[in-house]
Amino acid sequence: MRKVVKFGGSSLADSHQFEKVGNIIRADASRVYVVPSAPGKRFSGDRKVTDLLYDAYRAASEDADSGAVDAVLGKIRARYAEIIEGLGLGEFFLGADFDEIRKNLLEAPERDYVASRGEYLNGRIMARYLGYEFLDAKEVIFFDADGRLDAEKTNEVLRGRLESMPNAVIPGFYGCGADGRVKTFSRGGSDITGSIVARASGADVYENWTDVSGFMVADPRIVANPQSIDTITYRELRELSYMGASVLHEDAIFPVRHAGIPINIRNTNEPDAAGTWIVESTARQPKYTITGIAGKKDFCSVLISKALMNSEIGFYRRVSQAFEDHGVSVEHMPSGIDTMTVVVHESEFLNKEQQVVSEIHRQCSPDSIEIDSGLALIAVVGRGMKSTRGTAGRIFSALAHAHVNVRMIDQGSSELNIIIAVDNQDFETAIRAIYDIFVTTQL
Repeated sequence: MRKVVKFGGSSLADSHQFEKVGNIIRADASRVYVVPSAPGKRFSGDRKVTDLLYDAYRAASEDADSGAVDAVLGKIRARYAEIIEGLGLGEFFLGADFDEIRKNLLEAPERDYVASRGEYLNGRIMARYLGYEFLDAKEVIFFDADGRLDAEKTNEVLRGRLESMPNAVIPGFYGCGADGRVKTFSRGGSDITGSIVARASGADVYENWTDVSGFMVADPRIVANPQSIDTITYRELRELSYMGASVLHEDAIFPVRHAGIPINIRNTNEPDAAGTWIVESTARQPKYTITGIAGKKDFCSVLISKALMNSEIGFYRRVSQAFEDHGVSVEHMPSGIDTMTVVVHESEFLNKEQQVVSEIHRQCSPDSIEIDSGLALIAVVGRGMKSTRGTAGRIFSALAHAHVNVRMIDQGSSELNIIIAVDNQDFETAIRAIYDIFVTTQL
C-alpha cells in the first residue's frame, strides 16, 4: 500500500498544525509522498502567505518600492520563522531562499514565481521535519506553450524521479512553463499536484487533508449541520464542483480517474474521521436519493423563439456561434419545439448582450429574443436518482411549499443531475427546501 497525502493551507498554517500533520504521516508508513500547500490563515482576519506574496509582487512591479517589498517579506519571514522554531528546527535556515526571492522581486518580478514560493518554502520545511527528500515541482511538472498541463511528459519524468525516492515532499500549486519559468495552477491547484503525484507513483490512495471532514450534502453556510457524504463518484463530484462545491479543485479528478485511484477527503483536525471517498464507480447504495446540492447565483437566460425552429438545420449551432464569437460561454441550453433558452453568466454577458443579440438576428432571424437576469442555478446531483421514481416531482413539491418559483429546469440524459433555475433572492430558501425533503424528512 502506498499513499500520496496532500495537506491544505489551513492544515499547515502554523507549527501546531504542522505537528498534527507530522503525526498523521508518521502514523501510517504507507503515506510516502507528501504535497504541501502554503501556510493558510491561523485565525479569522489573518492573511494567507500566498496573499502576502501577491502583495510583495504588486509592491515590486507596480510601485517599484524596495521598502514596501522588504516590509511584506518581513511578515512572510516571521511566519516561517515561527513554524521552524515551533518544530524545533532552529538550525534550519531559509535565509538564502529569501535572498533569492527578494533579488528576483526587485530585478525582474514574475507573478507566478513569486506566488509559488509559499509552497516551495513549506515543502522545504516539511521535508526537513519528516526526514524525506525534497523534490522541486519545477523539475517534474510541465506545462505546454498554451499553458495547459503536459500530462504525459509530467507523468513520465515524475515517475522516473519517484522510482528512486522511497519518500519525498513535492510542493503543490506550480510547475515549469514551456519557457522554463515557474508557472502556477489556478488557486487551489495543490489538489491537482497531489493527483498528478498519485498517478505517477501508482499510488493506491490519494488522501487530501483539509479542515473539513469530507463533502457535505449541502453548503453548511446555507444548511445548518448538513449530513456528510460517505462515498461519491467522480461524475457526481464534477457536477457538484462545477456548481460551487469547493472542498476539492474540480480538475484534481482527471489525473487519477483513469488510473482508478480513489481520493479520500480527510480532516487534519479530526484524523480518525473516515471522511469522504471519491471513486470511479461503486456498488454502495447512497444513503439518500440525492448525493448533494450545490449552486451559483447571477446568471442570465436568453429565450430565443422561432416558428419551426426544430426543422431548420444548423439553427442551434448558429446561436451557439453567436455567443462564442463574443467570448461568452454557454452554461445550459434547454429547448422546446419553437424555443430555446441559453443560460450564461451575467458577468460575461451584460457588457456584450446587444452585440450577441444582433449577431443572433443576423444569423438566425428569430421571431423574438427575451433576456432575463438575476437567476440562480441549483444542481441536484445523485446516482440514486435514476432508480427512484418521482425525484423531479419531490423537488417541485418542496419548492412550491417554500413559495419558490421555478424559472427553468434541465435534466441531463444521464439522469445524474437536475438543474433548476430560481430567482437569486430564493437561492438559499430553495436549497434548504430541497435538502429538507430529501435528507431531513425524506418524504
